[in-house]
Amino acid sequence: MSTERSPWGALGALCVGYFMILLDMTIVAVANPAIMTGLRTDMSEVIWVTSAYLLTFAVPLLVTGRLGDRFGPKYLYLAGLSVFTLASLWCGLANSIGSLIAARAVQGLGAALIAPQTMALIGRIFPADKRGAAMGVWGGVAGVATLIGPVFGGVLIDNGGWEWIFYVNVPIGLVALALGVWLVPALPTNRHRFDVPGVIVVAIAMSALVFGIQEGNDYHWAGWVWGLILGGLVVLTAYLIYQGRNRIEPLVPLNLFRDRNFALGNVATGALGAAMTAQMVPSYFYLQAVRDLSPTEAALVFAPMAVLSGVLSPVVGRLSDKLPPRYLPTFGFVLFTVGLLWFIGLATPHGSIALICVMSAVCGIASACIWAPLPATALRNLPLTQLGAASGIYNTTRQVGSALGSAGIGALITARLTAHSLPTSSADAGHVADPDKAPYASAMTDSLYLTVGLLVLCAVAAAFLAPNATTTAAAPTADREAPADLAG
Repeated sequence: MSTERSPWGALGALCVGYFMILLDMTIVAVANPAIMTGLRTDMSEVIWVTSAYLLTFAVPLLVTGRLGDRFGPKYLYLAGLSVFTLASLWCGLANSIGSLIAARAVQGLGAALIAPQTMALIGRIFPADKRGAAMGVWGGVAGVATLIGPVFGGVLIDNGGWEWIFYVNVPIGLVALALGVWLVPALPTNRHRFDVPGVIVVAIAMSALVFGIQEGNDYHWAGWVWGLILGGLVVLTAYLIYQGRNRIEPLVPLNLFRDRNFALGNVATGALGAAMTAQMVPSYFYLQAVRDLSPTEAALVFAPMAVLSGVLSPVVGRLSDKLPPRYLPTFGFVLFTVGLLWFIGLATPHGSIALICVMSAVCGIASACIWAPLPATALRNLPLTQLGAASGIYNTTRQVGSALGSAGIGALITARLTAHSLPTSSADAGHVADPDKAPYASAMTDSLYLTVGLLVLCAVAAAFLAPNATTTAAAPTADREAPADLAG
């Protein structure tokens, strides 16, 4: 006879896996200069180490949420952990930029299996009035990973080489697998149809879009590059129109977007994903190449942001259950924008590192007001039977935003370096000559205005979030259902 378990144990197990995929993203951000030098590559190629991961992470999310509904989120989560762990070993063994990019693409597939299962499980095992607190813990994991990833990654790079930022995932992955088998409940499943051709079409369109944006500078924005970008947009638009007319079981159920908070939450999370990716790359290149900081020292500059985000996220998560949905995320996005503008002003060859650390703390407070309330608000009013699809869409939107942000910032950095007559080769990754420090810093800060614009878009979307009582959920009684049985 099975016994009922607390959902908090399952949440803890899920957070280990979620922590691992976030750890990997933040570690790579600080490792880009070392990878660029170690594999003798250039700026556009090293950005593909991030873009390939984000692209293969984003596209499968359209279907992996449904796969969790069909075969059980626990088993998809465990499969994702296995793929991600093995791919991490491959990344560490890669001896060329091509091999590393291929391994990162496989890592992205593993992450795509993991991410939607964590959100769907939280939605199914916690009652509505506890989801904000659970999402607060979940958001706090993001803050901790943001702290540990760059700092631990910096230590590994300084003492062992960039390969070790991937090897570290292997023991974490094994622990996550053991905890997942033990603590994560096996939940009831639902039958679904899977539009595999649709996933392939979306993958091709997204790949064309990302490649066109990211490589446009290298090919001098030739006509065929614009053709790829416009073609990708046209195909994606046509596919969404087709999904709106699909009455059987669409891959992207557009009826979910009738819920105002889900629709606006997706706008905000997509822009946020792009903003966070676009912010990290030039910031770490500035700190390491212009200020001559080691990877560890550069990571410590942003440690206050991660510490405050991790500490405050659970508190903010509980608070978000009591306040109108728009208050906390709108405040967070506005504060983040102010902090980033401050950083742009400080990021000169002789700007105060101490003040940059203070700016980092301000952004940490802002981040805590975003990560927990935004997903909790986006999913709160949706029926439990649609949480798998909804979490898949929500994660897809964020990762698509991240992939486009990675492509956009790569193209923008390359363009600004060229505009300042600076080379983009691996020789310049770890150090910039004194005469070039000012123009190099300007190139990095110029590119950060992309992040500023994206955060403003986030703030506008968050400001229009509706009170929970007035949303148009398809099944308003869903939140009152009992949480799923946690028998093992």
